[in-house]
Amino acid sequence: MRREEAFAGDDRWVGLVRTEPGEWSGWHHHGDHETYFYVLAGELEFEYGSGAPSATVGVGGFIHMPGQFIHRERTKPPDAGALILVRMGKGPTVFNVDGPLG
Repeated sequence: MRREEAFAGDDRWVGLVRTEPGEWSGWHHHGDHETYFYVLAGELEFEYGSGAPSATVGVGGFIHMPGQFIHRERTKPPDAGALILVRMGKGPTVFNVDGPLG
């Protein structure tokens, strides 16, 4: 992931994120941060585990990732992804975990 910061403060980050297609991220959550994405290019795929359905979001789509919500993601091949990301909260932004609960 390549992040290009547009605005940042003590409790927020807004910017452009570019992703390459292919491999899944590791399982993680974003602590107490609320995260919002708007997809500009590509198709993002999210897995949640614990019986929650997966999601695929394409160009023009929005997605909300609540704080503490364990997930992993990838940009589906063959196209790279680009998205606007807004993250609000305090503290560390990524907590890696072994996998989904349940």
